Amino acid sequence: MRQPSVISRRAAAAAAVLVVAATAAACGPEGSGKGSDDSSGAAGAPKKGGTLTVLNSAPQEDFDPGRLYTSGGGNVPSLVFRTLTTRNREDGAAGSKVVPDLATDLGRPSKNATVWTYTLKDNLKYEDGTAITSADIKYGVERSFAAELSGGAPYLRDWLIGGAGYQGPYKDKKGLDSIETPDAKTIVFHLNKPEGEFPFLASQTQTTPVPKAKDTGTKYEEHPLSSGPYKVVKNEGDGERLVLERNTHWSAATDEERKAYPDRIDVRSGLDSAVINQRLSASQGADAAAVTTDTNLGPAELAKVSGDKKLAARVGTGHFGYSNYIAFNPKVKPFDNPKVRQAISYAVDRTSVVNAAGGSSLAEPATTFLPDQASFGYTPYDAFPAGKNGNAAKAKELLKEAGYPKGLTVTLTHDNEKNFATSPEIATALQEALKKAGITVKLRGLEDNAYSDTVYNVKTEPGFFLAGWGADWPSGGPFFAPIFDGRQIVKAGYNFNSSQLNDPAVNKEIDEINKLTDLSAAAKRWGALDKKVGEQALTVPLFHPVYKRLYGESVKNIVISDWTGVLDISQVAVK
Repeated sequence: MRQPSVISRRAAAAAAVLVVAATAAACGPEGSGKGSDDSSGAAGAPKKGGTLTVLNSAPQEDFDPGRLYTSGGGNVPSLVFRTLTTRNREDGAAGSKVVPDLATDLGRPSKNATVWTYTLKDNLKYEDGTAITSADIKYGVERSFAAELSGGAPYLRDWLIGGAGYQGPYKDKKGLDSIETPDAKTIVFHLNKPEGEFPFLASQTQTTPVPKAKDTGTKYEEHPLSSGPYKVVKNEGDGERLVLERNTHWSAATDEERKAYPDRIDVRSGLDSAVINQRLSASQGADAAAVTTDTNLGPAELAKVSGDKKLAARVGTGHFGYSNYIAFNPKVKPFDNPKVRQAISYAVDRTSVVNAAGGSSLAEPATTFLPDQASFGYTPYDAFPAGKNGNAAKAKELLKEAGYPKGLTVTLTHDNEKNFATSPEIATALQEALKKAGITVKLRGLEDNAYSDTVYNVKTEPGFFLAGWGADWPSGGPFFAPIFDGRQIVKAGYNFNSSQLNDPAVNKEIDEINKLTDLSAAAKRWGALDKKVGEQALTVPLFHPVYKRLYGESVKNIVISDWTGVLDISQVAVK
């Protein structure tokens, strides 16, 4: 969570709402002119066969399980890489649960959740027919520590005993003593502190088995050995074109989550977002059996689609755990005064902010920092009830108490990228609302990279800026702690604890919750802690985004979980 790459991925999750101009030039699909034939329409039960095309903006770069930074194993990656656990492939809230994948269960914790033991299922095989062993999973985890394979999540380095200094198996062939494999089917992880959410971490691609004898280092991404239902047969342009075909040694009897209906998956990336949505809308030729895993409909596109019943029926709606908010730096005046922060909290007009984000179909007003999903521990509260349009009178009253009876002037820093999240539209809506309370807002727009480099650096962090945060998995831990745990303040590098809160009581409660292996009990504690911290007005929650994505007219069996908020291609059929 500390790397710039994480920010870009999280920003992408929230910001991939791009506008299709009606006159955008379209790149035509390969294949014959007319769309799907009647026999392959979206009606009827899903069947095996056919080719699913994936039209994406971002290429599948670094297609190595050690390098990927995914949530729940990713979308395309999870077709090739199986992990100890994975996400439940069901619609809505049911899809936010973690379930076993290669392992027989979610792991067996020691009493204090510092030791986790997993047993592998029977008859697990790679694409070459050889057996998957626990030693391969240990090696897969260890190689993810190698500097040559950087890019994955930092949790294993932080959590495993000895992880902080380990350099990976290329330099340290002895390996990590904190990962034991007493037999071919058992693997044991020893952690340096209690972590009740380890089953979620075990769903990331770093727990994918990699046989040492097949490891080709940085070239492994070109043809990784598949443990999932598909194998890589072509990888061009570092993931720009990725073609997957069936892994005949994968057994559905060992995998309850992946349906694997299509015979072939053809991933084509590097496409303009407008072109992707136009091709999915037209649904011609191979595009009738196409989906996207990274491109949303923007406000203008959605308005166009909503006016066409047939098109509107081909839009999937999802909720990914994400919050957009105002961030304060209390070390900068006048935001060191809680009454100033409270005044701004009351002055915010969430209706105008939601409209600026694309309307109620694409954004839902937020008064909590945690996303409004039970798995995160969502506990409804509104510490500074401003109604739908803000409470300017209450804001003025607080400003007077703060020593600003005639109002004040502040600067709001935002991103110049048109992402409908931290962009000028949102900043302007806030500027107009705060004006009613006597707060003059000057806008300071920065180009995208400069914006991230500035606001997430303790040395340059402004006092008042727009921000957003998404979940590595659907629970309170990775959502709340990086923003409010004082021990995660980063002095040199990307820092996401923007308020620089370092409250021993908050830190202690985070530690206590992390000991819980009852995830429902932990969720309630995260919700209560969110409410407690929210009363300090260190952030102003604005809205939670809603994702809308088109798919081709032959695509069926649409599943969109609250874990990812997007169509799960492991469930899709094109026949």
